[in-house]
Amino acid sequence: MSENNPLLQAFDLPPYSAIRPEHVEPAVDTLLREGREALAKLLAEQPQTPTWDGLVLALDEQGERLSRAWSPVSHLNAVCNNAELRQAYEACLPKLSEYWTELGQNRALFQAYEALANSPAAANFDVAQSTILQNALRDFRLSGIDLPAAEQQRYGAIQMKLSELGSRFSNQLLDATQAWTKHILDEDALDGLPDSAKAQMAQAAQAKELDGWLISLEFPSYYAVMTYANDRALREELYAAYCTRASDQGPNAGKNDNGPVMAEILDLRQELAQLLGFANYSELSLATKMAENNDQVLSFLRDLAQRSKPFAEQDLSELRGYANEHGCTDLQSWDVGYYSEKLRERRYSISQEILRAYFPIDKVLSGLFAIVQKLYGIEIAELKGFDTWHPDVRLFEIKENGQHVGRFFFDLYARANKRGGAWMDGARDKRRTAAGSVVSPVANLVCNFTPAVGDQPALLTHDEVTTLFHEFGHGLHHLLTRVEHAGASGINGVAWDAVELPSQFMENWCWEPEGLALISGHYKTGEALPQDLLEKMLAAKNFQSGLMMARQVEFSLFDFELHATHGDGRSVLDVLEGIRSEVSVMRPPAYNRFPNSFAHIFAGGYAAGYYSYKWAEVLSADAFSKFEEDGVLNEQTGRAFREAILARGGSQAPMVLFVDFRGREPSIDALLRHLGLSAEAA
Repeated sequence: MSENNPLLQAFDLPPYSAIRPEHVEPAVDTLLREGREALAKLLAEQPQTPTWDGLVLALDEQGERLSRAWSPVSHLNAVCNNAELRQAYEACLPKLSEYWTELGQNRALFQAYEALANSPAAANFDVAQSTILQNALRDFRLSGIDLPAAEQQRYGAIQMKLSELGSRFSNQLLDATQAWTKHILDEDALDGLPDSAKAQMAQAAQAKELDGWLISLEFPSYYAVMTYANDRALREELYAAYCTRASDQGPNAGKNDNGPVMAEILDLRQELAQLLGFANYSELSLATKMAENNDQVLSFLRDLAQRSKPFAEQDLSELRGYANEHGCTDLQSWDVGYYSEKLRERRYSISQEILRAYFPIDKVLSGLFAIVQKLYGIEIAELKGFDTWHPDVRLFEIKENGQHVGRFFFDLYARANKRGGAWMDGARDKRRTAAGSVVSPVANLVCNFTPAVGDQPALLTHDEVTTLFHEFGHGLHHLLTRVEHAGASGINGVAWDAVELPSQFMENWCWEPEGLALISGHYKTGEALPQDLLEKMLAAKNFQSGLMMARQVEFSLFDFELHATHGDGRSVLDVLEGIRSEVSVMRPPAYNRFPNSFAHIFAGGYAAGYYSYKWAEVLSADAFSKFEEDGVLNEQTGRAFREAILARGGSQAPMVLFVDFRGREPSIDALLRHLGLSAEAA
């Protein structure tokens, strides 16, 4: 079987088109068996004083063989999901969870790491090696190495169940998103929608062999209706379907309900935390983050809430007044996007739709590449003729002084059977092998933008441009690393509340005239974004930033409080209501089930860590203020940021890296100024 299994072959880039569901489990079974055999042999032959190459590097080599097979499977499950692949993927989750728990609870392996950390050779390790060893010893403890055998077993069972539940949450959300569509035959029902949105809906209908237009809950379709549809009843219907996905409410109530899944996840996380000696899961989460304790996170978020709430109340008051003038006397959640866009147009004579014509995908990409090439001294070029998982996927290479650095895939458009949202994942880590050669990094960058329609190229809203820059920032963090030890190369080993620093940092160039000149050009004429539109866009930058900040703080506080207080008798919705009473300025309807689709914290890596977006935004705004001082395309400052932050990956604590770049610890002032939420900005 192995000679016919592409996952067990040597390959440079994964042979995506050759991977079949029936390859997955046999490959994983083979690699886990080989991994266990190799570990037993490695430990049996381990000298009394281990060496880096004989222990850490040998384990990295072993882990890489498993990762190189599992990474494309996990990726395909997210971007080309189907019943057979899902089944194969889920069959492997408990096996992988059991394997990683075994490694984390292997006393002989733990003792070998301790012996290496305490050996004379450790004094000569580079800073990345020292950090990797410290993190490894910490992670052994967080894997239950010190627990009695029965509790270790329980730890393993919990981890196995949590991986299964996270996958179920994600699947049920995807299925719920795809389970609802609305078929429109009368174009009048779509009054107000831009032609581009209607064309995309017509294309969706044709794909299902239907006449007319098909509205779905995929984000481009949802966004178009909520922002532009004059039919209030249609907006309400779509809102109700979207915000009740995977819940006990709404048009598909009880189907794919994530409510019980969330309850079980929270119970198991709390039990896991207590097994390891933490009072709650928030404390366990912070054991690997920059933030020091629960109080520090909560006071940071409440401080932001307090500073932004007056601005949010002012934003909402203005919006209510505007809606009232236009006959809507009872502004509801399904009206906010619609009247906000109308108010933005009236106040600034600008809309996302006007801007879209100036952001065709190839112009945005060429401008994005020009910006990072200037800042970081790299070259980026597209590669053709490589195997991908979908015809829309593109592959690019980064070089520096003509030398290969890394490659990345772009999968930019929404489609059926693809998970919503946007993300970057490392498809391969940079590392030096036992043979001494250096393996270059590979990244997958995934978004869900509105695809091209007919002969017209894909045109991005400015919000989508910002998302693209954000994910590319993550990609650069992974790809521009100079660390050659797998455990700290790229984003590996980076504290989760600092991992958003490079991504949010990149967003700044979407708002700078020098950046906009490079990324914008009318898709028909190539004309640069006109000065008057640029000025309007910059004037509108902080439109409703108070409401936006209040919303993000609400999500962050909800997540953190949910994990910090689980077991106090409150349900998920009780916690959310409590947070809304404290920070929210507008209540959604009682049927809203936002938590049931909050995949970041129930199926992603952000449990008790969603605050990281705000935490890292303080770092990114302050880091960018150095470019505001020196020039936003200043090559010297760009190289300094690359060497201090991007190149060093997880080799040192994020605060050390930040201070190396900025010369001091971060201040919140730049963030508040950028968002127009400070006295100085006002």
